[in-house]
Amino acid sequence: MDWKGRTVFLTGASSGIGEALAIALAKKGAVLGLVARRTELLDGIVQKCEAIGGTCRAFPADVVISKDLEAAAAKFRSEFGHIDVMIANAGIGGNDAATRAYSPVSVKKLIDVNLLGAVNAVHAVVGSMVERGSGHLVAVSSLAGYRGLPKSAAYSASKAGMTAFFESVRLDHARSGINVTIIHPGFIKTPLTSGRSNTMPFIMELDDAIPYFVRAIEKKSKFAAFPWPLALLVRLGTIMPAWLYDQVAGRARYRE
Repeated sequence: MDWKGRTVFLTGASSGIGEALAIALAKKGAVLGLVARRTELLDGIVQKCEAIGGTCRAFPADVVISKDLEAAAAKFRSEFGHIDVMIANAGIGGNDAATRAYSPVSVKKLIDVNLLGAVNAVHAVVGSMVERGSGHLVAVSSLAGYRGLPKSAAYSASKAGMTAFFESVRLDHARSGINVTIIHPGFIKTPLTSGRSNTMPFIMELDDAIPYFVRAIEKKSKFAAFPWPLALLVRLGTIMPAWLYDQVAGRARYRE
């Protein structure tokens, strides 16, 4: 896959995985439309991408506000003609007392960002992709979405919902020329995983993880999960009976 001149609309682009993906794709020659709420950080990423020769535009917007995301996508298309790839990456971890106590307000906020934010991103681009008969939708989900995890009810639910949503979208547009890739990373050293006292199993450095994302998109994989040892354990968990899963998963302390 040649990224040169390929247009990419990326949400959650101001830090962590989004920032690293933006820089990696800019190096490959992609034309980037970067979306995030934090304007100053977003402008800094644009400068980094342009410093390495990339073409990049910033669109300060909140993925929760669908009309703002639609306006950003429309503005990006108006300059560059179309969107080849949309990467729904915006997300929050909800690793706080209120969310872990199932506070409806806190859980709603997490679902709004992680799941409905991805829905809004799809809605902002899929219509024009169908009209063009070409496009690629990418979901940055999580291994945490395979089964429920301790102290992760809202987060696991949001990622499980995201995975199911994108899989349904893939089926809906199987004959529309649109590819859908769902990426399930494990633990990656980003601001989302910082500040935890317990060790996270098979945690990856961000620079080591990004090539897995890029490769999954380039191959137009339907699913991609990594690192493989953790992905294997998680997949084994999906076939465990509830009593055994509760014993194994119930001992996990990595959200603390």
